[in-house]
Amino acid sequence: MKILIADAFDAKLPERLAAFGEVSSDMATLGEANVILVRSKTKVNAELVAQAPNLKLVIRGGVGMDNVDKKLCAEKGIKAVNTPKASSVAVAEMAMAFMVAIPARLIEAHTSMKDGKFLKNELKRTELFKKTLGLIGAGAIATEVAKRAQAFGMKVIAFDPFLKEHSIATLVGSLEELAAQADVISMHTPLTDDTKGMINAALIGKMKDGVIIVNTGRGKCVVEADLVAALESGKVRAYGTDVWPSDPPPADCPILTAPNVFMAPHLGASSKENLGRIGDEVVAILTEFKA
Repeated sequence: MKILIADAFDAKLPERLAAFGEVSSDMATLGEANVILVRSKTKVNAELVAQAPNLKLVIRGGVGMDNVDKKLCAEKGIKAVNTPKASSVAVAEMAMAFMVAIPARLIEAHTSMKDGKFLKNELKRTELFKKTLGLIGAGAIATEVAKRAQAFGMKVIAFDPFLKEHSIATLVGSLEELAAQADVISMHTPLTDDTKGMINAALIGKMKDGVIIVNTGRGKCVVEADLVAALESGKVRAYGTDVWPSDPPPADCPILTAPNVFMAPHLGASSKENLGRIGDEVVAILTEFKA
């Protein structure tokens, strides 16, 4: 078996995978590869598949599969899988980091202190305690967020059309119902035809004034122009995002220069611990595949 590691994984993974066959990180070996490991950077599309006549298995390290053309893979007899369990804690902690830092004014406080300012009276904080968190999508990552939000004393509601019940969150019947109740909204959906642009002017109009939106799902689930307008008007108090329309985002991405945006370069699943867990799932997948 020839295995191509196309993106950044745990440094120990090549050694762990050597038991399954020949391991390479050189894209020049794509034509020989039976298995390719990708994260979010490499796109498994028609162009890549055409250069990989021996490909039998695609492993996407992480949750989202929007960079893998699953339909094309199925047509070509290529199995395409992900590692959905590994990233839950890492991404949930990133979402919570935004939720804690934004109302606590931590970023502004740190930056002002570095600039020689002591804004003790100017920076007014708010708390998460007794606030309502609205989860858009209530899968594994959102459930880990819910556990942590519950520890902060938050009320947790969620909208997920694929679930009839949830162990922690109270499910609501529509996005509009969630928008009307939530003080903080945290996004945890894949990019699909239904979720693309779901945060738009119409939905924002139904949100509470001063709502905080955190996005560790997918950047394209937001209509950028609508969100920027809401940030400029103050309708949306702040937007914390770790995800973008592309990695990296284009230089003219309006979110980059909008007010009250707190951002990270898609670090959610990149913890050292999580890369190790992804490696564990990759080994398990290859063990089953080889068998």
